[in-house]
Amino acid sequence: MADSLPPGFRFYPTEEELVSFYLFHKLQGGTQDLIRAVDQTIPLLNIYLFNPWDLPQFAGEVCKRDEEQWFFFIPRQESEARGGRPKRVTANGYWKATGSPTYVYSSNTHRSIGVKRSMVFYNGRAPKGTKTQWKMNEYKLIGYPKLSLCRIYKKSKSLRAFDRRPQPPPLEAPIPPKQCLETQHNAGDQFADDQKLPNPPLTVERASSPESFSSGDGHGEAATTNYNMQLKMEVDNYELVWDWSRLNWL
Repeated sequence: MADSLPPGFRFYPTEEELVSFYLFHKLQGGTQDLIRAVDQTIPLLNIYLFNPWDLPQFAGEVCKRDEEQWFFFIPRQESEARGGRPKRVTANGYWKATGSPTYVYSSNTHRSIGVKRSMVFYNGRAPKGTKTQWKMNEYKLIGYPKLSLCRIYKKSKSLRAFDRRPQPPPLEAPIPPKQCLETQHNAGDQFADDQKLPNPPLTVERASSPESFSSGDGHGEAATTNYNMQLKMEVDNYELVWDWSRLNWL
C-alpha cells in the first residue's frame, strides 16, 4: 500500500478521524475489508516493550516511509484493567504524562468523543531521567477504555514539519567576515593615500607666438605683454606660482 502511493501523499489524519473512525471501528468492528484496511494502516502493538526509536519499523504500511510520525493501537495492560495505573516503562527509559487531559470533539455534534493525553519520553529512570525529543499523543474513545490509539513523533522546531523544503546550494562561496573587513580596510587605506597625492599641475597654454601679435601699427609691445601674461603657470596647493625666468621684463 505504501509503495503504491505517489509522492506527496501521506497519512495525516485529524484527531477526530483517529477517534471516530480508526479507534471506533477497531473496537466496534465492521466489514471484513474495513477491518483489514484499519489493521494495515494502524497495527496493534504494545509500544512499552520497545524504545521509541525502534517503533518506526513496526509502523503500518502507509507509514513505512514516513520519517515524522507513526500510529499504533495499544492494548490495555492488566494492571490498568484491575484499576491500577499503566506502566509506561521501556528498557531504556519511560514515558511521562505532561499537562492535563483534553477532549476530542465531533465536528458534527460538537460533543466530546475522546480523551487525549500528551507524553514525553525520558532516558533513564525516574525521577532523574533525561528529557528527549520523542513525543506521544494517546487517544481513548469515551466509554471504551479497553484500547487506545497513540501517535508517536519527534519534536520539530518547525510548527508544521511537513512544510520543510531543502535549502538550495549557494551560488558561490561567501567571503569570510574577516577577509571582507580586511578588503574594506585596504580599500580605505588606498582612498586615504589618493587624498595625499599632489595636485596635478594646472597649465595655461599660450595661444600663439609673439610674432603673430606684431603688426607694425604700434601694438607690438601690447602683444608681447599679453604673451608674457599667458605663459605657463603651475599650481601648488591651489596658489598660482609664476615662472619668473620666462617673464620678459621690458
